[in-house]
Amino acid sequence: MEEADKRHLKQRLSKEAYDVTQNAATERPFSGQYDAFYEAGIYVDVVSGEPLFSSRDKYDAGCGWPSFTKPLAKRAVTDHKDTSHGMIRDEVRSRQADSHLGHVFTDGPLDKGGLRYCINSAALKFIPAADLEAAGYGEYVDLFKE
Repeated sequence: MEEADKRHLKQRLSKEAYDVTQNAATERPFSGQYDAFYEAGIYVDVVSGEPLFSSRDKYDAGCGWPSFTKPLAKRAVTDHKDTSHGMIRDEVRSRQADSHLGHVFTDGPLDKGGLRYCINSAALKFIPAADLEAAGYGEYVDLFKE
């Protein structure tokens, strides 16, 4: 990323959102705005706006970060080996902006595929189901029709 782009991004994002998405930082557990948040809608990358996760796939894993059983589309995220902090984990990044989002673990609900996408709230922006069309995410409206 060019220096001018970095400066613009630093101005546009909160310090925490910048640190998480650009420097692979992690917000403190139970501190993120979306950890105990369960409105209907989608979560998009705070950097690019690319759609990442649906509230329909969100659940309370008790870990302190928003947890999802799967991304909206597998192609929305990429997985990378992360050996930082003396651990071996699979880092999750957004495909388009390459934002660090969090990690994926294999201890999720077995009836939903067994994965737990543990994602930093600071990397996400929530779009309520009622606002999807107006916000340019009309293709996801049908996910929330009963």
